[in-house]
Amino acid sequence: MAKASDVKTGNVLRFNGDLVTVEEFIHRTPGNLRAFYQARMRNVKSGKLVEYRFRTDEEVEIARVETNDYQYLYDDGEFFVVMDNESYEQFNIPKVLFGGSARFLKEGMNVIVAFESDEPIMAQAPASVELEITYSEPAVKGDTSTNALKLATVETGVEIRVPLFINQGDKVKVDTRTGDYIERVK
Repeated sequence: MAKASDVKTGNVLRFNGDLVTVEEFIHRTPGNLRAFYQARMRNVKSGKLVEYRFRTDEEVEIARVETNDYQYLYDDGEFFVVMDNESYEQFNIPKVLFGGSARFLKEGMNVIVAFESDEPIMAQAPASVELEITYSEPAVKGDTSTNALKLATVETGVEIRVPLFINQGDKVKVDTRTGDYIERVK
């Protein structure tokens, strides 16, 4: 157990039986009242935001979280199988931890996974990925006067909106958090 004064922004705490990440941690001394720490924390599993005031001498449990790079190997039902790049050990990571960015993963990509006592608690795909367009309607000449977009299917099977000049076979960079087209890759 550690004191509240030892907590820093970015720490993972065990708070009311759940794991939370500390997003903001501020020391306050209001007038003639006792000092306290104002914390804004996000639940790791549900994503729910929690605010709490810690006394300066209150004990908190800081969880030991190990974050590392892993290589995504393949999709296995409800899980993604990833491999540690140093030990070649394989782990099953629930798809839910990746959120919406899971649909842009392809074999061989590096992902970041955080473990707390051998249980995966957070997973993060790269911020952007380069994917090949497998299907797109041809553009009609004269449609390019505005920022018109068309639907295109990338190699992972996801449909995204791209500019009209993108054709089948082109490689594009896609933002994994939003699914938006960023740029064409040469």
